[in-house]
Amino acid sequence: MSDGTPSFPASLSIDYPDHPLNKITTLFRIFTIIPIAIVLSLLTGAGYTYTVGHVTHQWFASGGIVIFPLILMLLFVRKYPRWWFNWNLELTCFTYRVSAYLALLRDEYPSTDEEQAVHLDLVYPDAKKDLNQAMPLVKWLLAFPHYIVLFFLGIAAFVCVIIAWFVILFTGRYPKGLFDFVVGVMRWGLRVSTYAMLLITDRYPPFSLS
Repeated sequence: MSDGTPSFPASLSIDYPDHPLNKITTLFRIFTIIPIAIVLSLLTGAGYTYTVGHVTHQWFASGGIVIFPLILMLLFVRKYPRWWFNWNLELTCFTYRVSAYLALLRDEYPSTDEEQAVHLDLVYPDAKKDLNQAMPLVKWLLAFPHYIVLFFLGIAAFVCVIIAWFVILFTGRYPKGLFDFVVGVMRWGLRVSTYAMLLITDRYPPFSLS
């Protein structure tokens, strides 16, 4: 940044499609997303219950974003295991690729491992140097003002996606202003998640879409 202030350790950008979007997949996006949404749900810890006769069986997928074990590690050991960070980073990237596809921002079907047009980056923290030992206990509470703002921004973004859906069906294009707003809301949410859940920074998230 020009004023010398370090950038926030979480960034998100999505390439604006410079070509007509697929009207057919846009029309049926709520259905085409189902397979990859199932994969994502399995990775984020969805639970399933089924009954055979009088016996109920339960099974759970992987645990999703690592949060509570991470809080304990930061509190008592002041360590952020690198492989936990890598897992959280890759799962977050995958989640945002699926979200971008659902929000009609891109036509490419979300990859489980390739970056594609969704560019997300998190900075690995030096836990002993950069993170306050007690902050994980209060970050979720300090972020409460952001939750309120994001609630209303989320509603506005949903309306923008609905409008964009109709526009794409008629013109094949995602209005640039709506595109930038939806990406901005996603970027805001990422920074809050980075602060309150991923716990990679003690820097308070800015109230900004940019």
